[in-house]
Amino acid sequence: MTRRVVISAGAAGIGRALADRLAAAGARLAVCDIDETAIARFREDYPDAIAHVADVTDEAQMAAFLGEVESRWGGADLVCANAGTGGPAGPIDELDYQAWQDCVAANLHGSFLVCRWASRVMKEQKQGVILITSSTAGLFGYPMRSPYASAKWALIGLTKTLAMELGPYGVRVNAICPGAVEGPRMERVLERESAATGRSIEETRRMYVNGVSLRSWVTTDDIADMVEYLASPTAKKISGQVVAIDGHTETLVP
Repeated sequence: MTRRVVISAGAAGIGRALADRLAAAGARLAVCDIDETAIARFREDYPDAIAHVADVTDEAQMAAFLGEVESRWGGADLVCANAGTGGPAGPIDELDYQAWQDCVAANLHGSFLVCRWASRVMKEQKQGVILITSSTAGLFGYPMRSPYASAKWALIGLTKTLAMELGPYGVRVNAICPGAVEGPRMERVLERESAATGRSIEETRRMYVNGVSLRSWVTTDDIADMVEYLASPTAKKISGQVVAIDGHTETLVP
């Protein structure tokens, strides 16, 4: 059976790389994304896919998206709770409360809505895989990025708990923790952190690279490699795990 794959934030960045890789392996795709332009491009490239413009923190919008998936497919074999945002940068005493809430909502609450639905349909199927995108920020302290780190740590707790809840139903749940991923999103992170610390963007970039044992960033293809493996029968006994794809991050710079 062709795998039924659902990806939040699946029309750009890491999510789009996952969609392209899994589609090449024969998967049917259902994606949502807040980026209307990215969804329009996705529909052009995958006219048979389910593709919605949706905010993962909006329960009604997600219900519409996931409801169409369930109506058309009856369930899903792989669900990637991938949506998130970098949030604000700065010391906690200078952060705006609404910016904190928005960051936690996009990273944590959005994953809750996706995983709540996946949990129900996969329990009924008695099979499936859920992959939650956390971050190396979910494994370390992260100065100047407290809302992001807090939300990503929470996703590790969600992963471990869901693996325990869903294991008896034959459902596997794992978290992936990308490090610094090459691309526009990381460039925006560098800009925000440079503004918060007073360092130049290039100096901030060097500090990130030097904080990784392999002295390099990862690519979206590196992330897709791991997701393809964890979703495969080869990983049938891997659940409740937190897998970093980061070149071995030693520290996250302030």
